[in-house]
Amino acid sequence: MLVRDAMSPVVLTIGPAHTLRHAARLMSGRRIGAAVVLDPDTYGIGILTERDVLNALGRGQDPDIETAHAHVTADVVFAGPDWTLDRAAAAMLRGGFRHLVVLDGPEVVGIISARDVLRCWVAAARPAVPA
Repeated sequence: MLVRDAMSPVVLTIGPAHTLRHAARLMSGRRIGAAVVLDPDTYGIGILTERDVLNALGRGQDPDIETAHAHVTADVVFAGPDWTLDRAAAAMLRGGFRHLVVLDGPEVVGIISARDVLRCWVAAARPAVPA
C-alpha cells in the first residue's frame, strides 16, 4: 500500500503569523493534530503539531501572542505519494514524529499520520469476510 492510499488529501494550511491559539482552534475544529505552515518568503513549508502547541503552553508561553512561525518544525521530512507505508513509518520512527507532509514535486498534496498508517495496516491484516 502506498502513501497516496492512506494520506489525507485535505490539508489545513496556515500562515506563519497565525497565533498558537488560532492554529489550535483550527486543528481542534477539524479534529487533526497538525497544520502545514506555508511561508514562501522565508523557510517555505513547515509543520505545526499539537505537540508544538503543548510544549509552548508547558513553557508558560502566551498562545495569543506566540505565532506559528516561532514554533514550526521547519526541517520537515517530506513523503512522496508513491512511498510505501513501510517507508513512511520508518521515516516517522527515525525522525521521532507522527506526521509527514506529502509532496508531489513542489506541491503539498496531503498529510499522513502514524494513525493513518496503522489504520491501513490493521485493515489489510483483517481476514476477508466470506459473502
